[in-house]
Amino acid sequence: MTSSQDHKKVGDAPIVLSIDAMGGDLGPEAVVSGMSRSAKANPDIRFLVHGPEKKLIKLIERRKALAGRCEIRNSAGVVSMQDKPSQIMRHGQDTSMWAAIDSVRNKEATVAVSCGNTGALMALSMIRLRKLPGVNRPAIAILWPSRNPQGFNVMLDVGADIRADAQDLLQYALMGVSYARNGLELDRPRVGLLNVGTEEHKGRAELKEAHELIGNMADRAQFEFVGFVEGGDIPGEACDVIVTDGFTGNVALKTGEGTASLIGDRLKEAFAYSPLSRLASLLALTSLRRLKKKIDPRRVNGGVFLGLNGTVVKSHGSADETGVSAAIKLAFQLAQSGFSDRLAARLASITDVPLDAETEVTTHEESPK
Repeated sequence: MTSSQDHKKVGDAPIVLSIDAMGGDLGPEAVVSGMSRSAKANPDIRFLVHGPEKKLIKLIERRKALAGRCEIRNSAGVVSMQDKPSQIMRHGQDTSMWAAIDSVRNKEATVAVSCGNTGALMALSMIRLRKLPGVNRPAIAILWPSRNPQGFNVMLDVGADIRADAQDLLQYALMGVSYARNGLELDRPRVGLLNVGTEEHKGRAELKEAHELIGNMADRAQFEFVGFVEGGDIPGEACDVIVTDGFTGNVALKTGEGTASLIGDRLKEAFAYSPLSRLASLLALTSLRRLKKKIDPRRVNGGVFLGLNGTVVKSHGSADETGVSAAIKLAFQLAQSGFSDRLAARLASITDVPLDAETEVTTHEESPK
């Protein structure tokens, strides 16, 4: 295994990612396989890997792509899916999840990636990394396959906190805009506020208040506000960023993933129905593979914790090699763009201005070239 100094010797500017190898449903084997897949695709990735040293050494040494690109940090404890966040905050100092987050806190790595318990990961991230100034509630943002030219929409929050008042939704919009600029390279993202209808008189009081706040901030923060959008617009082309509370967002996310899985299963059943349908599946094999790639939740795996002094990517607990690799790819792209610093600068420049001020806000944030 390499030492910390070795990271600086390989390549001009290698990016170090902190990986929680434990906590996923499929164990460290899936995590290490995903790391190997990502390492093959990009020579500039280096890893700090947290978990039981003896087990990780054996897994990593089997994969040539990881040779000389990993430093193992021994962590005996594991955060299970059943652990309560409060319990981990009090007694989780020896866990791989805690260590992975601390590597970002200590500036040894740029982004942390974990497949573990979402509640515990968010709680530890907030305690160890702290919230950015002016942020009341961090959010989890995901990329949702869409009809837009960029192929994805940003949606947040999808589960960091089930509550969100009007000011929180405004902050989600600003963070989502920054993510869309740096993750999707959109100069002026379009923001929609998720509601039960597009009419301005519909929805709860906090949604109506958020509608006004976000609309008033659009010109100053250099985005377009399209108003209320509905569930059907999440994969659509009406906007690029969908803003909602964590309860609604999480239900929508799980529903979408379940629907994609159902479509895949039904297609398999349909093409296996008769000899003629099996022949048809062979003729349509290329198109079917293209469809599977577009709707496969594993390939857009990775929710980003926004609003913290550091970046954390949450992978699905059930992620396999493909899913873990997708989460690592997302983490690498965010690290490359300097996303965490850009987001902090954007929020600072906007929250310093009173919401009723008429002054135009300018920031140094730019999309990565």
